[in-house]
Amino acid sequence: MKNFKNTLQIGMALLALHSCFAHNTKPEPVFGKQRLLKVETPKTEKPAKQYVKIALLLDTSNSMDGLINQAKAQLWDIVNEFTHAKCGNDSRPDLQIALYEYGNDDLSSREGYIRQVINFSGDLDEISEKLFSLTTNGGEEYCGQVIHTSLKQLEWGKNEDDLKMIFIAGNEPFTQGKLNYKDASLAAKEKDVVVNTIFCGNYEQGINSKWKDGAISTGGEYMAIDHNRQVVHIETPYDKVIIQLNSKLNKTYVSYGALGASKVAAQSSQDNEAYGLHEEVAVKRAVSKSSRLYNNAKWDLVDASEEDEFDVSTLNEKDLPKELRNKSTKEIEKYIAGKKAERTKIQKEIQELNKKRQAYIAKNQKQQKGELENAMLNAIKNQASNKNYKWE
Repeated sequence: MKNFKNTLQIGMALLALHSCFAHNTKPEPVFGKQRLLKVETPKTEKPAKQYVKIALLLDTSNSMDGLINQAKAQLWDIVNEFTHAKCGNDSRPDLQIALYEYGNDDLSSREGYIRQVINFSGDLDEISEKLFSLTTNGGEEYCGQVIHTSLKQLEWGKNEDDLKMIFIAGNEPFTQGKLNYKDASLAAKEKDVVVNTIFCGNYEQGINSKWKDGAISTGGEYMAIDHNRQVVHIETPYDKVIIQLNSKLNKTYVSYGALGASKVAAQSSQDNEAYGLHEEVAVKRAVSKSSRLYNNAKWDLVDASEEDEFDVSTLNEKDLPKELRNKSTKEIEKYIAGKKAERTKIQKEIQELNKKRQAYIAKNQKQQKGELENAMLNAIKNQASNKNYKWE
């Protein structure tokens, strides 16, 4: 009888234990006679921002003055083209440009006559300033080494949806230097960077000196241009009005912080540099300044106010311009909002006039693009389509 009671107690305990587990455990999903286990697949979030990263590697030896002048004149055409670019996910990419010079005797021989002029940057005024600072002098031109250097020094990122391109321009054999261009091409492919080559001279000569081979090994494009050809500018009835609007646009910038004063000066200086080349270059720069790509949040309160983390109340009074010192938070916010509304209106006017300007140019000249600009834009659009980019 005692054994029976013990057995009964053990059985009841096991039954209670089973009921407890059964109550707290959800049944596994059943399909037919098989039980399927739920497998949680980790979600991978794509970076919020997508980038177009372009490294310009320019030969600055004696014979390249024409190339540098074309680059100065046509920078804004390339920027303006990206204003209309859209990624595969319908977002707008940020544009970053890096600049290298090579083949100049003024540069260090230990560095292979190569210099990083500016790292990847979206600061269009700074890019323009560095481009205008370039001067030419004879030297050794090591294409393979400058490509390798730019791949090593620049932060290209690992987002496979970013558009990453090198444009190297020059006129000496692609094979010069100790570092083989084929090794540089392999390094580019590993980083998903496409190398495009621009030979300044005869098309066949560029092929014979391996410029074409340097491009196709990474899926890039080979182009030959007349770097000494003068850029043809078409004046339009809208140019002077756009330049006047640009002056008004500059007055909507509210500088702050340590960079403020110098950046305001740089903005004006680069306006003058563009105008010094040609009035039409100044117009193109003004169009760029009316676009989303001209962002100066680091020194302008209007652009900074668009940033998520921006908070007027945290600003140090000594960092503010004189007209905003001793003002309340609400007064500062109202002032910024007023400047923002004024800027938006001016930018819209410039964009509308530019549409009329473009139509006028198209009507009066079939081929209005410069040699360098045309070569770059064709390659950019072809390679962008491989990354599902589109233009709208």
